Amino acid sequence: MRSFSQRFAGALRLDVATYEEVEADPGALPQAMVVVVISAVASGIGLLYYGSVGDLVRSAVGALLLWFVWAGLTWFIGTRILPAPETSSSWGELLRTLGFSSAPGVFNVLTLVPIFGSLVAFLVDIWMLVAMVVAVRQALDYRSTWRAVAVCMTGFVVYVMAKWIFVPELG
Repeated sequence: MRSFSQRFAGALRLDVATYEEVEADPGALPQAMVVVVISAVASGIGLLYYGSVGDLVRSAVGALLLWFVWAGLTWFIGTRILPAPETSSSWGELLRTLGFSSAPGVFNVLTLVPIFGSLVAFLVDIWMLVAMVVAVRQALDYRSTWRAVAVCMTGFVVYVMAKWIFVPELG
């Protein structure tokens, strides 16, 4: 079993083996939660110019709540609406893999940099979306990346709406 830092780095590299390891390890749930919090705090720090420390705390709490919602929604879509014959997954597996898929969010701290902040935020969002696809493909045991894309895109609309409502500073 790899260390937390190795898993974090593997998640950043979109390493399939890392996502498989996290999926199979129920003990990785606290680590996944830490990744979500690190990502949210980095985003909050990036927004400190526009907000307060209270907003940073609210961002972290909101990110945790949205992580749970996203995992549940993805589980439902992936196992009930768009399952593949080989699909076998639990909400916990999606919590773990999707938690680690938020690792690229650590770079949102760079949104503090004038002129480049918006570009950084855009690139990090794309990176995180690709990581989510990898996480979903592995957690739902899909052979097709396109099926994982369909699950993510179906759930992403609902996720973004919830994000704008509950944590507008992360949107």
